[in-house]
Amino acid sequence: MDFLIVGVIGYLLGSIPTAVWVGKRFYGIDVREHGSKNAGATNTFRVLGKKPGKIVLLIDVLKGLLAVLAPQLLYPELNYETLVHLKIIAAVTVILGHVFPLFAGFKGGKGVATALGVIIAIHPLTACICLGIFLTVFLTFNYVSLGAIITSVFFPIVLIFVFHEKSFPLIIFSIVIGSAVVITHKKNIVRLMNGTENKMYLKKKN
Repeated sequence: MDFLIVGVIGYLLGSIPTAVWVGKRFYGIDVREHGSKNAGATNTFRVLGKKPGKIVLLIDVLKGLLAVLAPQLLYPELNYETLVHLKIIAAVTVILGHVFPLFAGFKGGKGVATALGVIIAIHPLTACICLGIFLTVFLTFNYVSLGAIITSVFFPIVLIFVFHEKSFPLIIFSIVIGSAVVITHKKNIVRLMNGTENKMYLKKKN
């Protein structure tokens, strides 16, 4: 029952379609009909601008963070191994909720920002390194998608070889999540290979 409760909480939190609600409520725009047609922070930046983009990014990260912290708040008496299992269930379901949101016709984002929140809650130091990798790639090449793809590949590598994580369920989770992010970016990979992927700049080009 604990796993079911945590899973439902995770999925419902993930299902909050931040980009869709912000776009429709304040701008009268469904971001899924513009730009990359993706209901995530990147497309919100592209379609609506920096301010709404930052709001969507922050909330999507918080969704993942809160979902994974929920088991610890609800069941503080549980042993470490059981808590890890519950956190993994929460992590998987919150990302699924973001990609397939109940409150937005199951058409959501790619889960990168929410995955970042998940990693922060599960392993903060790994999250810091992953964020550094993402920013380095993004600032060098100006492709958000490339940053997300490379970071997702390095997530399990950092967890296993830098921090020597011993929890088998957590290692499997890192590999699954890393692979899932790559899979959700398969169209971006094709565009990157064809040289047609959209770039994004922190500052406007002169």
